[in-house]
Order: sequence, then C-alpha cells, then structure tokens
Amino acid sequence: MTVLDYSTALVIGASSGIGEAIARRLAAGGVKVAIVARREKELLRVAEEINTAAGSDISLAVAHDVRAFDDVPGLVREIARRLGGLDLVVFAAGVMPAVERDEYDTEKDRMMMEVNAIGAMAWLNPIADRMARLGRGTIVGIGSVAGDRGRSGNPGYGASKAAFHAYLEALRNRVAVKGVKVVTIKPGFVDTAMTKGKEGLFWVISPDRAAEIILDKAARGATTAYVPARWRVVMTIIRAIPSMIFTKLGI
Repeated sequence: MTVLDYSTALVIGASSGIGEAIARRLAAGGVKVAIVARREKELLRVAEEINTAAGSDISLAVAHDVRAFDDVPGLVREIARRLGGLDLVVFAAGVMPAVERDEYDTEKDRMMMEVNAIGAMAWLNPIADRMARLGRGTIVGIGSVAGDRGRSGNPGYGASKAAFHAYLEALRNRVAVKGVKVVTIKPGFVDTAMTKGKEGLFWVISPDRAAEIILDKAARGATTAYVPARWRVVMTIIRAIPSMIFTKLGI
C-alpha cells in the first residue's frame, strides 16, 4: 500500500511537527485530507499552503482542542461526510511542557494526560467504531519512546504515552478481526517545537523524514514501529535494565 492507495485521510494535530508533515505528504500524493488542531491560525496557514501546492481544495481545516471530548463524535461524522469517507486516521496531537527535576505539577500532568491519552481515546473510539462497522481502515497513533519506561525527567509525559500505547494495542486487538489496522508509532527525537532547546538530543530527524517513515510503516502493515528503527535496539536495552540500576542512572 502507498499513499496513493488512500483516498481520504484525517490528521489530528496537524498545525506543526509530524502531523503537519504527514498531512503535506498525503496531500502531495493526491489524498484528500482533513487537518485538525487547536491553533486555528497555524492550521489555516497549513491548509492554505497545501491547497496552493495542490492547485485545489484538497485539504479541509477544522479547529478543535482535543480536550473538548464531547464535540468529537459530531466532528467525526461531519469530517467523514465532507471528505466522502475515512481511509486513514492519524492521531499526532501531543503536548510536553517543561518540567523541572524537582517539580511536581499536577496541572501539567493532567494536561498531558488529557491531550496525549484521553484526547486520543475521544477521537479514536468513534473512528474505530466506524471503521469496524465498514470493515476497513487504518489508524495510526503517534506515541513516543518516552512511554517505554518510567523515566524521571517528565513522569506525566511518559505516563501519558505509555497509556496511549496500551490503548492502541487494545484497540488493535479489538478491531483487527474486523479488517481494521492500528499502528503504534514510537518516535525518538524529532526536530519540532517540543524538542527545541533541549539538551542531550541525538539521532534527531526532521518531521518530514519522520512522516515518510511513518507512512511507509503504515502502508506495510506494521503494528508497532520505532522511528527511526534503530531506537528499537536502544529501547530494548533500556527496558531490560533492572529497576535498582535504572533508578541510579537518573534518566
């Protein structure tokens, strides 16, 4: 399967970063794409640039904060109607506020859980239900390597991504028999606003390169993919470190 095998797509969290890059690649491949994000000004800019490059209104912009959970079922129905279907859905929305080592801020943790995990559930539940009833479709969730282990730097972010990973696996197990694919993506460091200014980063890739890999993995029918692939080795080692040693590492 290639990008051209999708006729319609929805990307949630498409005003910047990986989500924007995925939306641009899909539209460049001739896919009619709806883009959703909280920041309306940035979202409209992305839609305008996509449409200008395509020479047609190939993208549909819908401003929405994923924490407005009750609005989602109606938005899913409206977007599917306006696009004429939903072949591919990518949940790329995410937040990671700066958290100091000695900071314990429940409001920040709550925001990360609401956006990164519960917001994803709010969108992907009705989408999975729709795709299961139709017997087709692909769902892609953008998680993070941070969800593979309870690291000390940002407990709330890691917890939100771990919850998202578990949800995606459960969703996959539920809808696979219906012909629906669910892909869990675990990126390493990507050059986005989320990582800007942070120290100690390595193997940093561009959002466009990440988008290229993600769409390829989805097309190949992957269930879980690290982006780039070498992160799988790193995280396998990190997961294998005993807790008493891991605690002393302070990572």
